[in-house]
Amino acid sequence: MVNVECSRKGERRLSLPSKDLMAAVAVTRFGLGARPGEIEAAKADPQGWLTAQVRRDGADLPQSDGESAAQRFAWMRDFQEQRRMERERKDGETPQNGVAFMDAQRQLRERVNGDFLARAQLGASTPASFRERWALFWANHFTVSSTKQITSVLIGPFEREAIRPHVFGRFEDLLVASSTHPAMLTYLDQAQSVGPGSMAVSRRRQGRGGLNENLAREILELHTVGVDAGYSQADVTDFARALTGFSIGRDAEDRAGQFVFRVNTHEPGARKILGKTYAEGGVDQGLAVLKTLAADQRTARHVSRKLARHFVSDTPPPALAARLEKRWMDTGGDLSAVAKALIESPEAWEPTPAKFKTPYEFTLSTWRLIGAEPSAYERIAPVLTGMGQRPFYAPSPKGWPEEAGAWASPDGLIKRMQWAQGMAAAAADRTDPNALALQALGARLTPPVAKAVSRAETRREAFALLVMSPEFQRR
Repeated sequence: MVNVECSRKGERRLSLPSKDLMAAVAVTRFGLGARPGEIEAAKADPQGWLTAQVRRDGADLPQSDGESAAQRFAWMRDFQEQRRMERERKDGETPQNGVAFMDAQRQLRERVNGDFLARAQLGASTPASFRERWALFWANHFTVSSTKQITSVLIGPFEREAIRPHVFGRFEDLLVASSTHPAMLTYLDQAQSVGPGSMAVSRRRQGRGGLNENLAREILELHTVGVDAGYSQADVTDFARALTGFSIGRDAEDRAGQFVFRVNTHEPGARKILGKTYAEGGVDQGLAVLKTLAADQRTARHVSRKLARHFVSDTPPPALAARLEKRWMDTGGDLSAVAKALIESPEAWEPTPAKFKTPYEFTLSTWRLIGAEPSAYERIAPVLTGMGQRPFYAPSPKGWPEEAGAWASPDGLIKRMQWAQGMAAAAADRTDPNALALQALGARLTPPVAKAVSRAETRREAFALLVMSPEFQRR
């Protein structure tokens, strides 16, 4: 355990465990699981090994097709036109449109599947797995999901353009980039939001505009200050009014498929949100609200608690959350400084593993264990879907749950055992089970697990026992 020492004044002070144990924790908790030789490489300086992965230019980019959100958006418009033509095709007509639509559907699947596979391959192979875990945390914090088809092809570009470049920068930049990206604007229906008193409504002489509050509500509840911050429905509505005009360029416009501000759909007038008044200012009004929310201490508190929960425990140490919050406020939301504060915090190095791996984390750590990566989407997607974490398909804007109870069900554990047995059949015969156990867990390897692995009748059985052990299932 982390040792507790007392200063001369009688204050409790935590001390760090041995470097051997810290190396195992660095790789298996802060990272995504040990690749061959990785724990050994981290032993010289576990904290330095992690700190070296923090870089201003952001997280690594998956090696996908590299299409931008604008390119994907244009392609999606063509797809929707093919779908419309297919629906209008009458019986007896030539099936040319139908063939084109089927080909477009195939291309859509290939794009989405390719984005996910590229991300999984990066996670399985990267030597900087703390940097990747940090990026995955923020991608889940600012969730967009394939629950909407038009959003599905934008998730890969969203992570490449709005999330990964900013994960070690200022939180304000990350918040603005995610809130104005086409993926978020389509997922939460912001692109269709129209102010009731806007020019667009008055010109149509309609009595009501289509104000949509989804983005405003999720930014407050999930992305910034949190549900317990004391905001009201009036705050949500006025924030939604401030965000009207945040939209996406149409095909014939200069910024097609990119963020645009539509003056004619913006609700004019001053706004009052969380006690602060914002003068009318077009796009600057909404951006000013985002800037204020990014600097709010309630945002620092909410997100710091969430970081502590993700990295350490479903019930994280209050001292750790407070330490992250203070560094956040002291640096104006500098996420690289917050990441370093996490690395420096003794509470984060408690050796007892408390976090139960999600299916994605579990499968990635298994791939990393054998020094391999999924070669095709079909090698990983059905497994994750069976375990309840369908690729790019978070069930709500809250993202995937963190709590062990969401994943440690009897059915979930059976699916994990099936996965472990399948991986054992493919990889275990060419491994040394005892060496593999030490490679996977380092100083976290307990005598009961080591004994079970060494006494297994076959290498495949030993592999499955290791991967299904509580020490491997938790981080």
